[in-house]
Amino acid sequence: MDLIVAKFGGTSVGDGSRIKKAAQSVVNEYMKGKQVVVVVSAVNKTTDDLIGLSNEAIGSNLTDNQKAEIMAMGELTSSRLFSATVESLGVKSQFIDPYNELWPIMTDSNALEAKIDFATTNKMFKGIEELLNQGIIPVICGFLGKGPSGEITTLGRGGSDVSAFLIGHCLDANEVIIVTDVEGVMSTDPNKIEEAELLDEISVEEMWDLATHGAQVLHPHALKYKDPLISAKIINFAYGDLSVKGTRITGPFEGDMTKSVSLYKNPISLIALVGDGMLKKSGLLAKLTACLASNNINIFGISAGQNSMTVFVEKQDSQKAYRLLHTLVIEDDVFSSLSLAEDTSMITIVSPDFAEETPGIISKITEPLRKNHINIIEISSSQTAIVVYVKLEDGKKAFELLKEVLE
Repeated sequence: MDLIVAKFGGTSVGDGSRIKKAAQSVVNEYMKGKQVVVVVSAVNKTTDDLIGLSNEAIGSNLTDNQKAEIMAMGELTSSRLFSATVESLGVKSQFIDPYNELWPIMTDSNALEAKIDFATTNKMFKGIEELLNQGIIPVICGFLGKGPSGEITTLGRGGSDVSAFLIGHCLDANEVIIVTDVEGVMSTDPNKIEEAELLDEISVEEMWDLATHGAQVLHPHALKYKDPLISAKIINFAYGDLSVKGTRITGPFEGDMTKSVSLYKNPISLIALVGDGMLKKSGLLAKLTACLASNNINIFGISAGQNSMTVFVEKQDSQKAYRLLHTLVIEDDVFSSLSLAEDTSMITIVSPDFAEETPGIISKITEPLRKNHINIIEISSSQTAIVVYVKLEDGKKAFELLKEVLE
């Protein structure tokens, strides 16, 4: 028998009519002979309202445990509403919250950013399986966990999506469906460009990059829990139909999204071009990259300042690149001069945590290098990666130090 995990976001259960439509979509799949587990978020804006109320009433005296209990009220309410609505449509249902003995998601004692105890959690799903085998639809609170002493914890940002993917994995589901207020993943924001098109599918890696750069469809943290063997899709609640196409998320969580530190095997050379007010001139970057690309020279990085641009290429290409860019400097009045700097080592640090939960990571990286008298030639960062250039002779030592930082 096919098993679906359907997660309904806050807007999907934003009022009574939406709750009924969502419940009906679940019942429809159940009547097709499928087992369905529902994961439900708090009604739209409920959690924010509860936090606002508690801040006004209690302020800084509010403990983390108290805050978790208060924040949980949104999911406690929506799970009861959703389960009762399913039963009103003629199908047995049971809401499952952390106060219930069948509650499956166990965590550590961190009230607001709890880490999941996977071994214990996996064992706890036997109770949910028994409900399913009895023809009951479980409605499970998203975002919440239970700590070692039975206290309510929260899973932090993207918690309800985490719940859905985790439950799908533990129950060996056929499909995880994220029901939200968009059609799926679009080629860009349709509110900004009307011609935006719905994507049939997107890889986990692509979804990760979109999410870390501002797309609101799915929180990047949740993608860590996506089982590569389980189908997943994002659909719009407006259809009231869990079988609609939406956008399918494909592949496992791997590649650049795993934590790693790597020292590039070859030396990297820096070529600096200077000119007055370069940032105000259009087309300079295109000229620079086209010049090197047409000669098959790979660019490892570019940094730009008010009056300069620095290009990073492999040492074996540096002399050729240097001469080509010198020709560009002579031909274009915007550039005044260029220089070929000393060779460097390039160290790349990758972590999915950078985008969401690692404030101060740049200082954590630079401090051990400073203490060991290693000068940073250049540093660049994105949502998930930081690249550091140091003197060539300092590369191996810096690499070992930065591995310790990541660990």
